[in-house]
Amino acid sequence: MSTRDTRPGSTGGADIEGPLHGGPDEDYTPEQLSAMSREDLDLLGARYDGVEVLHVDPGPEPGSRLEKRAVRQVGWSFALAGVSALLFLVVYIGSGWFLPEWSWAEDGTVWSALFTPLLGLFMGLSLTLVGVGLVLYTKKLLPHETAVQDKHDGSHFDRVTTGATLVGGYHNSGLPRRKLITRSLGFMGAAVGVMLLAPLGGLIKNPNTGNPLGRTSWAEGVRLLRIDGSPVRPGDQQPGSLETVFPAVPGGNFESDAATMLIRLRPEQTEENRPRAGQSGFGYGDYVAYSKICTHAGCPVSLYEQETGRLLCPCHQSQFLVTEGAKPVFGPATRSLPQLPITVDDEGFFVARSDYIEPVGPTYWNRERI
Repeated sequence: MSTRDTRPGSTGGADIEGPLHGGPDEDYTPEQLSAMSREDLDLLGARYDGVEVLHVDPGPEPGSRLEKRAVRQVGWSFALAGVSALLFLVVYIGSGWFLPEWSWAEDGTVWSALFTPLLGLFMGLSLTLVGVGLVLYTKKLLPHETAVQDKHDGSHFDRVTTGATLVGGYHNSGLPRRKLITRSLGFMGAAVGVMLLAPLGGLIKNPNTGNPLGRTSWAEGVRLLRIDGSPVRPGDQQPGSLETVFPAVPGGNFESDAATMLIRLRPEQTEENRPRAGQSGFGYGDYVAYSKICTHAGCPVSLYEQETGRLLCPCHQSQFLVTEGAKPVFGPATRSLPQLPITVDDEGFFVARSDYIEPVGPTYWNRERI
């Protein structure tokens, strides 16, 4: 006995003699189905499926005032959704280009305060208008039909008639003749699509440009400033003391990754000081400078025991020995504190000779112990 293949792509049994599997009483071959119009296929499929139409509302009369008003409402909703998406892109892409640069700071500008709310406003407005346009289109322009039908296995007959029904639904929607809606829909789709792609990162702005995780604001010639903005000279500190300094750049004392400990060693510690390989010239006289950011979890190293030359991180009790390149000697930290190379400028103030030669903080905490 022959079996009928109803898998996708098959003829649904149309190539086997006898009635089609799942088909009507009449024997319709693929050739007969392909010769029928879309409307006839739609009606044939409905009759075969046992569809009972309970109510039909054809929608507004084509060309009527009601239809034109509904088309304008939908078109304007889609158009405004596109405009809102473009405004999102203007704020997002234009910051730092033809609009002010956004930056976070405790005393930031009005633009910095409005940047994120504006992004949320325009994206939310765009997506809301998309929804409004779709609801208006469905409610006011599409024909509405209430019907019930039985469900059964698919066949070639089912696929052909169902396809005709779907295509018929597109034609019944009126989109082919409602140019205002199709054009605004295309504009909206392009703008909203770009808006949703833009925040993915790296597509317009690459946040990793310049290796931000591996550098700070320290550079050759940048002065070391106290928290109050005053520069530091050799001799300002007592032997065995520590002072936190920041780079003399805009916002320097608010850049947590640039916070540095300037330490003046005691005379006996100066003699015992053994810098790490390749860093013998990083200090200046009896002064050394190390990153204040603990290499374990990023807490600020803030305690200095001058008798033993140990720096203590209060979060997890890691200890670093200053006289041996700030290597960890106790606690969970496994990497030495990075050392900042320092010297003095022509006016006698401390300046950096370069940035740190290794990343600061815990970002690279899985590196081997140095």
